[in-house]
Amino acid sequence: MRIATYNVEWFNSLFDDAGHLINNDSWSSRWNVTKAQQTAGLGAVFGAMDADAVMIIEAPDTSPRRSSMKALEVFAEHFGLRAREAITGFTNHTQQEIALLYDPDVMTAAHDPRGDETVPPFNTEIRMDVDLDAHPDPIRWSKPPLEVAVTTASGPLRLIGVHAKSKAPHGARDDTEATRMSIQNRRKQLAQCIWLRKRVLQHLEANDDLIVLGDFNDGPGLDEYEKLFGRSGIEIVLGEDDTARMFDPHARMVLGRRVGAMPATARFKRKGEPFLQALLDYIMVSPGLHAKQPAWQIWHPFDHPACYENILLREALLLASDHFPVVLDIDL
Repeated sequence: MRIATYNVEWFNSLFDDAGHLINNDSWSSRWNVTKAQQTAGLGAVFGAMDADAVMIIEAPDTSPRRSSMKALEVFAEHFGLRAREAITGFTNHTQQEIALLYDPDVMTAAHDPRGDETVPPFNTEIRMDVDLDAHPDPIRWSKPPLEVAVTTASGPLRLIGVHAKSKAPHGARDDTEATRMSIQNRRKQLAQCIWLRKRVLQHLEANDDLIVLGDFNDGPGLDEYEKLFGRSGIEIVLGEDDTARMFDPHARMVLGRRVGAMPATARFKRKGEPFLQALLDYIMVSPGLHAKQPAWQIWHPFDHPACYENILLREALLLASDHFPVVLDIDL
């Protein structure tokens, strides 16, 4: 079975309010890319992946006028994808939903949020003292994780789709404000990861087969502010207890490493400067799934040999999004 996560930059802009593709030469929300170019690129990437399920980060908007599920199913039908049914969870106000597009012939999937007094549902809030002033602060997800109960021919599987808080100081007016905002955002991102880790532990203690996947806006050694807090959000979610640890090989490659080759899942254009690459997207698996020896791939157009050698796919990946798919092949 192939399971992937893919952050699609401004997927929402490719659809009208009726959920139909705007497949023309007007500009997309991506720089210097038309809607037709981005749509064709996405169709080529999704078709080449041929995944059984894709956790889509920044999926089309759900609102009183729009439906993420309808838009994604229209997209899947247009390109003849096997993964053709969509589900979403708790909606948000950012026009960037978390959604699962899956093949109903090989699995069933349902939004199945969990929550109790110790680990509340992700659409509520949790209180943590993130600024060490002895007063717990309310922490909320701007994009609540999507908890999915999956059933395959070999049994149940849990998926949690994640889009954690961005640490970038958007809107900062000067360097001082940028520093303050960066530290504040990192505190919120770490608090979200602690909350998520609590849910992960509940599943591990129940011996559930679990996959946590998506965009964490974080990684070991990604920025200088990590030194203030001692660890990254990724390390928190993966866990530090050998008996209850999730696994992702790309995170493991960079843990403790500050120089040398690094995997990357995103490539951002900066005006007048070289591209910036970062490892932001992960697929973490529970111990039982790790024992099945799954294979991970990052479909980076320049780092993945097959993607680079296939010129059409390489160009499609560059047109489709500023993130690249992370793909997991596992025998279920």
